[in-house]
Amino acid sequence: MKFFIDTANLAQIKEAQDMGVLDGVTTNPSLMAKEGIKGQDNILKHYVDICNIVTGDVSAEVIATDFDGMIREGEALAELHPQIVVKIPMIKEGIKAIKYFTEKGIKTNCTLVFSAGQALVAAKAGATYVSPFIGRLDDVSTDGLSLIEDIRLIYDNFGYETQILAASVRHPMHIIECAKIGADVATCPLSVITALLKHPLTDSGLATFLADAKK
Repeated sequence: MKFFIDTANLAQIKEAQDMGVLDGVTTNPSLMAKEGIKGQDNILKHYVDICNIVTGDVSAEVIATDFDGMIREGEALAELHPQIVVKIPMIKEGIKAIKYFTEKGIKTNCTLVFSAGQALVAAKAGATYVSPFIGRLDDVSTDGLSLIEDIRLIYDNFGYETQILAASVRHPMHIIECAKIGADVATCPLSVITALLKHPLTDSGLATFLADAKK
């Protein structure tokens, strides 16, 4: 399973890249704003800066919700760097845009997916990635992991090549369960990835080894 980091923070992206486990990056306007990146020119430059750190795909989200606007923004984003994946919302005009970009050979990430039906439509339109938001489903007392299972079954039934990118991943067990189900990608904050490294028995075992080494 691929690990993407969900941030616009260059230091965190570099740290994950240096760990040797990073396969890509996802971003959105909220994450850009969190890092104080304002103005279209600065945002576009920041996407290029991210691409220069990582070797994998970098999802860059369009702001427009109309077809022409999404095409205009998406084409501009795709021209920035070969690693850019145009992130499109799961709406009717978005599906049209995904079909357009697919025919142009531009990678897409269909975001804000909350049902298997939405994921099926995105795959039929040719989306490179589909992003079900499992944490947000959990927030409203719905099992987000069940959605991953349903999408995996549907895609496997019909041989869709769209990759399942589990988004809104909140904790390490989300990653483990997504890996068991067969999600292609999990995107999450750096803190969730580093939490996979931790175990109290590892800490106590290392402390014992170091203590014994001093004797």
